[in-house]
Amino acid sequence: MPMVCLSDFEDYAKQYLPKTTWDFFAAGADECCTREDNILAYKRIRFRPRMLRDMSVIDTKTTLLGTEISFPVGIAPTGFHQLAWPDGEKSTARAAAAMNTCYITSTYSTCAVEEIAAAAPRGFRWFQLYIHRNRALTEQLVQRVEALGFQGLVLTADLPYTGKRRADIHNNFQLPPHMKVKNFEGNFEENICTEYGLPPNFIDPSINWNDIYWLKSLTRLPIIVKGILTKEDADLAVRHGVQGIIVSNHGGRQLDGGPATIDALVEVVDMVQDKMEVYLDGGIRTGSDVLKALALGAKCVFIGRPVLWGLTYKGEEGLREVLQILYDELRLSMALAGACTNLPTHCSAAA
Repeated sequence: MPMVCLSDFEDYAKQYLPKTTWDFFAAGADECCTREDNILAYKRIRFRPRMLRDMSVIDTKTTLLGTEISFPVGIAPTGFHQLAWPDGEKSTARAAAAMNTCYITSTYSTCAVEEIAAAAPRGFRWFQLYIHRNRALTEQLVQRVEALGFQGLVLTADLPYTGKRRADIHNNFQLPPHMKVKNFEGNFEENICTEYGLPPNFIDPSINWNDIYWLKSLTRLPIIVKGILTKEDADLAVRHGVQGIIVSNHGGRQLDGGPATIDALVEVVDMVQDKMEVYLDGGIRTGSDVLKALALGAKCVFIGRPVLWGLTYKGEEGLREVLQILYDELRLSMALAGACTNLPTHCSAAA
């Protein structure tokens, strides 16, 4: 059966992955209300399509902090890609490079950043960062990715502690013994590591806005803050001089009961205006979802779980198929909505 839409890849992954792995990928926090609302919120939004606007040429290209990508869908940071495909993040990097889009590599990768960079030397990558209690480890990691040619640093702001993911607790989820969080391999004794392959209380819960200045002292890379959901925090991001915001609720895996990201987008965009670029992740399942986010002011969206479904299906080839489907669906939605480019001024939507 041909893979026609992203839900086909989801169905495949649910059927073929071990239950504990599927549950780990799918899990939301607590009752999963926010995870579900991320998806449902898009269904409440309607386009205001325009007609007779010459759709003979459609341009999906955009730029992220000056770097051009083929269409405004990037790969969000998710951990442990070897759970989905043996080549793990190396396949992810190759697929992103083949589709000429941005791959945000997770701190919690099962391939080291050096392996990922070597797999797709010309790929466009940002690096997602958690600040750890051992600041020296964080500093070393920032220096490594900058030396490897990563082009941005994405600071995750919404995880002082890990959300309660009931499925992982029920399943007693453990990273398989042969898999490692490769960016920290050799830094810890394995017998003290938790289910996620790192020591308990590894992430520094004391991080605050002043740490933006600390990061700036370590690197010349632009800093993007991931996890912003309110105009107040968007204003603080502007005041602290970061270069971008990702409106994100961690795929509904952290605070249950927060807003869907597409619902939070408008107030963030209104606050930021043109002072920095605003991106979004969470709940993207179709090309029309992408266009809705663009119409409401996002410069680009990033996908998480669908990446893992594509990898499960056929590794690099499967992920390329996922991205190609979103590309094709976006182009069609743009044409039918009367938007020959993906600029918000060319398309509008309303809740």
